[in-house]
Amino acid sequence: MAKRKNDHQQLGEALQSFIKENRLQKGIDKVAVRDAWANLMGNGVNNYTTSVELQSNTLFVSLSSSVLREELSHGKSKIIQMLNEQLGKDLIKKIVLR
Repeated sequence: MAKRKNDHQQLGEALQSFIKENRLQKGIDKVAVRDAWANLMGNGVNNYTTSVELQSNTLFVSLSSSVLREELSHGKSKIIQMLNEQLGKDLIKKIVLR
């Protein structure tokens, strides 16, 4: 069981230390990427998106429309840039559209 700290901390600092100590950042990043994809792509693309998964620094996106997959493949670098801006850090280096 973790020791209790007696010094006073801001709530944000306490949450960050909890996330760091319990190694939860990867899971939080995975959820944040899914939310960022949904926000940036909008309903038109989200209707054809079946899954969004982050593995290390590669984003795997499964789409049910081959036409949409082809269209999005032309703008991969722009999508990576927009997602990283939304996330506030360089998390995604590569996108694989399936």
